[in-house]
Amino acid sequence: MSKVSIILCHPSPGSFNHAIAERASLTLKNLGHEVALHDLYAERFPPALPDVEIPRDGVVPGVITRHCEEIAQVDGIVVVHPNWWGMPPAVLTGWVDRVMRPGVAYEFLEGDGGEGVPRGLLKARSAVVLNTSNTLEDRERKVFGDPLERIWKDCIFDLCGVKDFHRRTFSVVVASTPEQRSSWLDEAEAMLTGIFGTA
Repeated sequence: MSKVSIILCHPSPGSFNHAIAERASLTLKNLGHEVALHDLYAERFPPALPDVEIPRDGVVPGVITRHCEEIAQVDGIVVVHPNWWGMPPAVLTGWVDRVMRPGVAYEFLEGDGGEGVPRGLLKARSAVVLNTSNTLEDRERKVFGDPLERIWKDCIFDLCGVKDFHRRTFSVVVASTPEQRSSWLDEAEAMLTGIFGTA
């Protein structure tokens, strides 16, 4: 049985992000995967990175160690969050800062003091990012350049060794109908089924 981590970051329990994460969890379980769903707000994940954690051999508290151990071992990663200012929410950015750390998600080769290109360490075969947005897709790409694609695909997952990357943005959520949201959830399910198949 393979294991997939779902990282959810939205402050409202009734959000469409929560609905996406719940459907993702159900879909992956139905496919036979073991699922670990983390609602970062509900878990009160501490996002601030203290200086003692920055070195590879830094002092890391237990809650961060548990997240690190899990993300290093999972076969797949699903991240669910809203697009806020072209960035993930601050709590999720803090999760990346503290969990995707050297020695866990990447390492520098011998003789490299940190100025070179790191080698990814994550064993996950696939990563999926599911976003919500209130910006039209055409405007997001033409005006803003879709910064979330660069952040997740190039700056995080590719660097950490996960080459099979997929992302879908559902928009415009604020003006969507219940029927549209239901259709989006079905689309997320089909997407995850196609990527992760059966365990």
